[in-house]
Amino acid sequence: MIKFYYSGAPNPMKVALMLEETGLPYEPVPVDTRKGDQHKPEFLAINPNAKVPAIVDGDVTVFDSSAILLYLAEKTGKFLPSAKTDKARGELLSWMFFISSGVGPYSGQSVHFRNFAPEKNEYAINRYMYEAQRHYGIVEARLAGQKYMLGDSYTIVDMNLWGWGRLIPMSLGEQYWAKFPNMKRLMDEISARPAAKAAGMIKDKHKHAFKAEFDDEAKKAMFRHMHEKVA
Repeated sequence: MIKFYYSGAPNPMKVALMLEETGLPYEPVPVDTRKGDQHKPEFLAINPNAKVPAIVDGDVTVFDSSAILLYLAEKTGKFLPSAKTDKARGELLSWMFFISSGVGPYSGQSVHFRNFAPEKNEYAINRYMYEAQRHYGIVEARLAGQKYMLGDSYTIVDMNLWGWGRLIPMSLGEQYWAKFPNMKRLMDEISARPAAKAAGMIKDKHKHAFKAEFDDEAKKAMFRHMHEKVA
């Protein structure tokens, strides 16, 4: 059985969605990042980057949400492009990495500087909001001409996008949905799927209690740069 190391953050939720969509048996293992569980030696042995998600599938360990989605898709043969061509493979990889290298990081940094940075830095806020908005604009243009990111079929690219894409109000602001109607259409469609609803209920189903308070302990665990100087 797959062990799924997770929290309720956007990136683990992509993998939770995929696991529920495929029906693969899995054991969710909570990693409470506000308590610093990600820095414990036993988790660092799984992901030395100290981030969730990660999976252990027998003797296979995979971390990084995009890598896990691709691994699970290839393992099951599900949620990949219907065309088995080099062209389709190229589109799959391009959009997967576009999301993992652009959409996710810029959205996350926008959330951080808008909501969690100890001091408001207008330069940083503007930069990351601009880049997040620019990336979502590229996605919006793509979705204006087709139902899903790779055409007519729901794939891991859409799941990858859903992790952060459904949280545009957090990264940019509620009013930005008006700029991305096709994005909102897709995010609402995915969020309404039974697998997405099941993914959101994992912690309740398994009675996993994550720390809710964003206190000094949480800040120290999640924002270590605030407490550790660069050597």
